[in-house]
Amino acid sequence: MAQTRKITVEVPEDLMDRALRTSGEGVTATVRRGLELVAAGRAYEGLKALRGKVRLDVDLERLREDR
Repeated sequence: MAQTRKITVEVPEDLMDRALRTSGEGVTATVRRGLELVAAGRAYEGLKALRGKVRLDVDLERLREDR
């Protein structure tokens, strides 16, 4: 198991309420999920930067035959 760090954070009450309702989880799971999304954001930005720059040679008709 990865090491954990206990933190204290102040957040607006309405934001926390909305996040908890949306996640359907408790505070810890909701905050962890939010941090995971922030961390993943950089990867998404990198992928978006590649849009239109990666050339794929795909034969769609051949792919459809595999069904």
